Amino acid sequence: MYILIMPVKDEEKVLYNVMESIINQTVKPVLWLIIDDGSTDNSPKIIKDFTSKYDWIKTTHLPPRPRDIIFHVSYVYNYGFDFILKYCGGNNIEYSFIASIDADTILETEYFEKILHEFETNEKLGIASGGLYHEIDGQLTLSTKMENFPSGTGRIWSKKCFFDTGGFSLEPSADSISNVKATLRGWDIQRFNEIKMVEKRLTSSAQGLWNGYKYNGLMAYYLNKNPILVALNVFQFTLRKPYYIGMAFLLGYIVACIKREERIKDKEIRDYFWNRRLLEYKKIAIVRLKSLVSG
Repeated sequence: MYILIMPVKDEEKVLYNVMESIINQTVKPVLWLIIDDGSTDNSPKIIKDFTSKYDWIKTTHLPPRPRDIIFHVSYVYNYGFDFILKYCGGNNIEYSFIASIDADTILETEYFEKILHEFETNEKLGIASGGLYHEIDGQLTLSTKMENFPSGTGRIWSKKCFFDTGGFSLEPSADSISNVKATLRGWDIQRFNEIKMVEKRLTSSAQGLWNGYKYNGLMAYYLNKNPILVALNVFQFTLRKPYYIGMAFLLGYIVACIKREERIKDKEIRDYFWNRRLLEYKKIAIVRLKSLVSG
């Protein structure tokens, strides 16, 4: 049994199809909370059409405000998790897993059934997601092939892991922070690329890809990423279409360095991205190199 939250901000073009993909899941949530983040298009009407048909879908509203990909996104998710957990407690709703999805992501019909099965086979699995795909030139393309981290959308926590890692932090890049906290506490985290979800808008593109990847560069600075990791990220992004996103990422990082922007206060996170994550990259590189040599 799982509970699900989904923030919505002006997603009328894809929202109906996204909601249908959840309605049609072979394993449905016991409770689905939709947070209308001040939408000014027809999103509220679409949400109302669904909540009027299904009593296990609930909605709450936040006042309109400009789209903000830094702190406000974390605030909306944090608000949603607090709301749904209190609602479950007050209404005696039992659940073993907690999930989140962005309102631009369409899931395969057996998405949750397949991922929950992975939790059943591995009691140490704390966070998981399927593979995130984009439709490019009529072909489904995996968004990232270098990492095995759970995606921010289509994401599921075991209830124990969620609370063991402090829930959803009120910080930028809260998904990354959650991944790190889970790893440091001995939980397995995994992305299952064979279980598919399709994001209808490119990751980090809500305010344009340039601004989105510039923000990602700022977050690399905020999380205290080792400069070697930053250089590797720039290299990876530069090899990916559109090729300018590597420069946007680098610019965001450099501007943050020049301005001496604030870094995350959590020492555990700072140390991880400065030291341990670099060692993990080294191990990944060695494994890939051996694979190429043996192949």
